[in-house]
Amino acid sequence: MPITINGAAVAVPGDARVSLLDLLREELHLTGTKKGCNQGACGACTVLVDGERILSCFALAVQYDGRSVTTIDGLAGDDGLHPLQQAFIEHDGFQCGYCTPGQICSAIGMVAEAKRGVPSHVSADLGADQVTLTREELQERMSGNLCRCGAHNGIIAAIAETVAAEMAA
Repeated sequence: MPITINGAAVAVPGDARVSLLDLLREELHLTGTKKGCNQGACGACTVLVDGERILSCFALAVQYDGRSVTTIDGLAGDDGLHPLQQAFIEHDGFQCGYCTPGQICSAIGMVAEAKRGVPSHVSADLGADQVTLTREELQERMSGNLCRCGAHNGIIAAIAETVAAEMAA
């Protein structure tokens, strides 16, 4: 089965050693996903696989045969930017923009985790069915995505605004 990337079927690479990140950037020329540390420490390469966030530099492309991958390049729809992309613009949630794609994909995956009741290290009630995404929760859940430019406050504000709207819906 092919990998579905941003809605398009893509053949699995013949070389089992090709990372998902390299497939995206080098073979498919989807350069929105960034290669930061290439060691899984910075989060710049975060993409969504079946709605869950993963680090594409750690993932072998062959592992995702038959799965659906969404990158930053596939988030915007015909009607415009994804609400979180728009919120990043409105809250100046980026400076150099290098970490932005990973931050946005990670935040989308993080919201899905919270909706499923997945606790974080700072969650007060590990058995709660619903997670309240306070500023502290957002910071903890996004701690795997680094911003070296200092746009952290804008990033958290953009996520908080978008999460509040999404959780209310």
